[in-house]
Amino acid sequence: MKKPSSKIREEIARLQDQLKQAETREAERIGRIALKAGIGDIDTDEAALQVAFEDIAARFRGDKRHAKAKKNPGDDSATSETSTALASGAAAGNDSEA
Repeated sequence: MKKPSSKIREEIARLQDQLKQAETREAERIGRIALKAGIGDIDTDEAALQVAFEDIAARFRGDKRHAKAKKNPGDDSATSETSTALASGAAAGNDSEA
């Protein structure tokens, strides 16, 4: 038997709410980790942080092709500076927790 469209809409709305809640939990978790690592103290633009986070995600996935493909040859300085700052911030965060 087919579901009426109103039931499908209700289910979609419920699933969208669940998705929003899950994304909020994930964002809060990642934000807490980033703050512990000292990323909040880094004065850099959002685009450079986005590239650095994409590189980190690719590293954890083991996807080296993604990290290399996302780098812009003319923009290596900003990416490497951000990566260095993130790495040093992460190291500082690890020392304080140990």
